[in-house]
Amino acid sequence: MTHRTGPLSLRSWVLPVLTVVAVVAAAIVVLRMNSSSASAADAPGVTSNEIVLGSHQPLTGPAAPGYQEVSAAANAFFRYVNAHGGVYGRSIRFDYQDDAYNPVNTLHVTQRLVGQENVFAMDASLGTSTHQAVVGYLNTNKVPDLFVESGCTCFNDPINYPDTFGYIPDYKIEGKLLGQYVRTNFPTDKVAYLLQDDDLGQNSQEGLNQIIPRTSVVTQQSYDANYLSGGLGQQIAAAKAARATVVVVFGIPAAIALTLLAAAELNYHPTFVISNVGADPAAMGGLIKQFSQGAADISLANGVISDSYVPSPNDTANPWVQLFRSVHDNFDASQPFDFYAVNGMTMAYATYQALHAAGPNLTRQSLINALITKGSTFHGPNLAPYGFSATDHNGMLGAQMSTIANGQVLLSGPVYVTNDRDAPVTPYSGPHPPPPTTF
Repeated sequence: MTHRTGPLSLRSWVLPVLTVVAVVAAAIVVLRMNSSSASAADAPGVTSNEIVLGSHQPLTGPAAPGYQEVSAAANAFFRYVNAHGGVYGRSIRFDYQDDAYNPVNTLHVTQRLVGQENVFAMDASLGTSTHQAVVGYLNTNKVPDLFVESGCTCFNDPINYPDTFGYIPDYKIEGKLLGQYVRTNFPTDKVAYLLQDDDLGQNSQEGLNQIIPRTSVVTQQSYDANYLSGGLGQQIAAAKAARATVVVVFGIPAAIALTLLAAAELNYHPTFVISNVGADPAAMGGLIKQFSQGAADISLANGVISDSYVPSPNDTANPWVQLFRSVHDNFDASQPFDFYAVNGMTMAYATYQALHAAGPNLTRQSLINALITKGSTFHGPNLAPYGFSATDHNGMLGAQMSTIANGQVLLSGPVYVTNDRDAPVTPYSGPHPPPPTTF
């Protein structure tokens, strides 16, 4: 019998080893494919060189005047970031779509952005009733829902909306801030409320009522933002008849302009204290001219009191305003440089901070984790700190008082902070770092 100890023996151990190697290699490929698929599923809208963000915006419709500038300014700042290297080498593409301030349109727009355009996150979506139409859809689909441009307290709900985060001070906080100003400076005056007939009005009234004694309020009026064609003469006439010397208004820019025009027509000159969402002089002045057919201008707003959570665009000594003005002139020159521009760029900087804090291996969950653990430390152009934590998804917690004079916003006094619960209104003295030298 011949013993085959040469090639036959070699085959007897080489082939099994090769088989094992092949199996292991195939397993590694499968694991990599599964890992890649999981990564792609967790980070749609993210490639090696791009991050796609979506947003619904009132580019047309009743809220377009003023508000349509926000997304354009944010996009300008993203373009500036892209020109300076992006976020870990990725450029930001901001896909913002018009919903005409109509919730039905908002749902269609958002479903298209998420389901067809595969955006990584929604960012700076604007409007209370409009965003209410989609916040459940976004959270069900685990789409990060960043920096909602609404002060509705309804969006600060980490249990039901774990992926949604605010941006501006919510309306209850702002109601407390303006209420504190009225109570301190007009303690014996008769006060009238004119509030938008939705969560803007309801939340602000909750804040106002915490501070202003009920006995001081002589009349409460409301309006529907979708039906402003008849003006606000009836509501202002009621405030005048009640002899209110202070009128607090929470409303969109068009409502503020109509309020001032109605008061002028009635020769009624109370102190107006208005929410920041409608307080930009440029937008307000344009609307006053439009509604009065050129018979009136922004001088009607002289002495109007409001508040701001971002620097005044008129503060040319502020390094953030200097940067934003440069960005505007290079990337957004066709739009006004005003409060809404500064607002949009401040939001965009917060977005940059969140994406950077999430790290180079960007996923939706890493972004949410970054906001929860680091978001309260995001300092920059925002005048007040953000309230982000695992149990609180609020935006900025305060603002600084302002006065409109000769078409400019003049900020004065300390920044005040509070929360939308029972915390008192207190001064804030936290950090306000200058813009970074590199991005």
